[in-house]
Amino acid sequence: MASMHSTLSTNTLRFPFFSFPNTNLHPPSTHIFFSRPLTFKGVSVNPKSFLTPLKASMAETNNVALEVFENEDLAVSLAKYVADLSNKFTSERGAFTVCLSGGSLIKYLGKLLEPPYVDSLEWSKWQVFWLDERVVPKTHDDSNYKLALDGLLSKVPIPPGNVYAINDTLSAEGAADDYETRLRELVNNSVITSSLTSGFPKFDLMLLGMGPDGHVASLFPGHPLLQENKRWVAFIKDSPKPPPERITFTFPVINASAYAALVVTGKGKADAVHSVLGKSQNPVKLPAGLVSCEGELKWFLDKDAASKL
Repeated sequence: MASMHSTLSTNTLRFPFFSFPNTNLHPPSTHIFFSRPLTFKGVSVNPKSFLTPLKASMAETNNVALEVFENEDLAVSLAKYVADLSNKFTSERGAFTVCLSGGSLIKYLGKLLEPPYVDSLEWSKWQVFWLDERVVPKTHDDSNYKLALDGLLSKVPIPPGNVYAINDTLSAEGAADDYETRLRELVNNSVITSSLTSGFPKFDLMLLGMGPDGHVASLFPGHPLLQENKRWVAFIKDSPKPPPERITFTFPVINASAYAALVVTGKGKADAVHSVLGKSQNPVKLPAGLVSCEGELKWFLDKDAASKL
């Protein structure tokens, strides 16, 4: 394992946002109630449309929150959310273990590079991991590591030893084995905590994106890896989205996290958002609908992604 550059609520909404408090959401039967329709600029959301699909297709979870934003409000709220969790965990146990994804996520984390966060967060206590990575050199444009390095990690004082990139000299299978071995060492050394419920590593925060097909990390619809329940890190050589060779956290690891956020934007994601959160006739569970965590799962949507709810 190579260690490379080693890196909650919001007042911005002018429209109602909806959240699902612990007291109203209990697995396995999920019930959510709203008193009136939710209206955003150009978006009208009927609360009744959420009742059935959340019971049928959302992963079981104790606490789910969802907010819909306009313009830059999403990035502002996401930065505060991440900063609040960073402060919480660095204060409680002296470390913050955060897992990044690729895609547009890094762009939406850009507000962390601005005041008040860039100078106030305890960056030296961050431990940074990747939910998935493409098996390419770290200097390649397809590398999630390079994306995060260029857009975030090179601009904040996270110690190089705290940033855990894959070993890009190995095969996909070798890189997955190596990453899992490294994670096990960090759990044994108490850098990463362990879930008392499942025994899988319990990261403080998973930051996920979602593809137009509903995939998260490198877990794609209909792929056998959706059923993997023993490995911490798996490899894939037949990704339907290039590049074909990748490594990925498995769902037991993702769902053992303390907090998880799904950041989804754009009209191209609206159908998948509708399939997971809206009233859908599609009985197939998309990977995004299987995401859970041991604390709060929060969806950050822009109005385009939420347009079919």
